[in-house]
Amino acid sequence: MDTEAQSTERDRSSRPDEPEEISDTEQAEGRSRFALVSRAADWLPGGRISLAALSCLLFLLLLSRFVVQPFQIPSGSMEPGLRIGDRVLVNKLAYRFGADPKRGDVVVFDGTGYFGEADYIKRVVGVGGDRVVCCDRQGRIEVNGRSVDESTFLYPGDKPSEVPFDVVVPDDTLFVLGDHRGDSSDSRDHLGAPGGGMIPVGDVIGRADGIAWPPGHWTRLDHVDVYARVPAADGAHG
Repeated sequence: MDTEAQSTERDRSSRPDEPEEISDTEQAEGRSRFALVSRAADWLPGGRISLAALSCLLFLLLLSRFVVQPFQIPSGSMEPGLRIGDRVLVNKLAYRFGADPKRGDVVVFDGTGYFGEADYIKRVVGVGGDRVVCCDRQGRIEVNGRSVDESTFLYPGDKPSEVPFDVVVPDDTLFVLGDHRGDSSDSRDHLGAPGGGMIPVGDVIGRADGIAWPPGHWTRLDHVDVYARVPAADGAHG
């Protein structure tokens, strides 16, 4: 008799054609989870529909708390890009893993103790170590000796600033301005206040990444590149 053939037959017979049975323990765990969901649904008015709605609400609350938060524009200080009533989506993870706000970013921050008891939205013009000056001979803001053409996002007819200033931004803080310079209370207006008009990086809630409402104004807020040629405070290009 062919022993190789016998071995092959034995190998085939040792492989069951049917799937493995689920253990009693796994079946019990599945029934337990199903029973828990059923009891929760029975306890709630509206049953499973209410349970599904509460689950969605919890998910949205967690999303808003840790990932993305909507923020309603309260004033015209960021026009023309952001209008009163617009709702922007604030990316709360943008600066949570080692990244820092960059010049040109539009950020939402807690102004308590610096600007007022509220959240604010402004554009970052200077970061820690930067020297920000207004203005050069052409009326443009200078950052670390480099003139910046902000005409692509400034409110039409506005000058970069009617108020002259010459400041050095302390480490771990930001110098911020509104795009509608003629209608914005920003770092310029608080130079003599506690903190010197600078915003601690730790008080930044997140970066505004897009307009979600109204639908007709939906757009992504791209990072402006007009600051790309500004040298870093240490002389390296940032």
